Amino acid sequence: MSVLELDAVVGGYGDTQILHGVSMKVDPGEIVVIIGPNGAGKSTAMKAVFGLLNLSDGKVSLDGEDITNMPPEQVVRHGVCYVPQTSNIFPSLTVEENLEMGAFVREDDFRPRLLELYEVFPPLAEKRKQAAGTLSGGQRQMVAMAKAMMLEPKILLLDEPTAGLSPKYRGEIFSIVKTVNATGTPILMVEQNAKQALKIANRGYVLVDGKNKYQGSGQDLLDDPEVAEMFLGGGAAA
Repeated sequence: MSVLELDAVVGGYGDTQILHGVSMKVDPGEIVVIIGPNGAGKSTAMKAVFGLLNLSDGKVSLDGEDITNMPPEQVVRHGVCYVPQTSNIFPSLTVEENLEMGAFVREDDFRPRLLELYEVFPPLAEKRKQAAGTLSGGQRQMVAMAKAMMLEPKILLLDEPTAGLSPKYRGEIFSIVKTVNATGTPILMVEQNAKQALKIANRGYVLVDGKNKYQGSGQDLLDDPEVAEMFLGGGAAA
């Protein structure tokens, strides 16, 4: 059974339909990447999972349970954590306070989880008492991801985690995504840096105009001449 499945979802904002029958799935242990041009519906598909827009048709399932149009606070309690592209940390709080905020629905002792995440994100352990807003862009993104991971989610949703970062920090974030995934957490990620993202993906989906255009393993999409020409800067990836 898939951890997450979108089945022919249709929806958008107000009277504007963005998604026109999008389908995708994330199986246990996978990194799945959504790519495509601006305005294709990539982030909208992710927001549909998290209950941030109204779906007029189709279905979203988590571990086989229907969570279509479930409010975000309930989606979190069901085990889905979402890291938006912007406004994803509390800048005035310390790194450690941010992570503690991530555990807001936990009723057990979350301190062991905090220590586990400092091992996954070593730079955060060194700066745990520093205000998160004073960190580099890459380290702020680590805070956002670690904060979401405090709930030990069934699946982690990442919206453009490398947006605006230098090549050095982009590589670091992709490496951390692989590390987080290796702990057993499936990941669904929207990413503009398509070539790098597909290199670490088990599977990928290409959306165009709110519809599925291509899908396949990360390597298959990298090797596809049409995908390369349209979305990867031309020429199949080496």
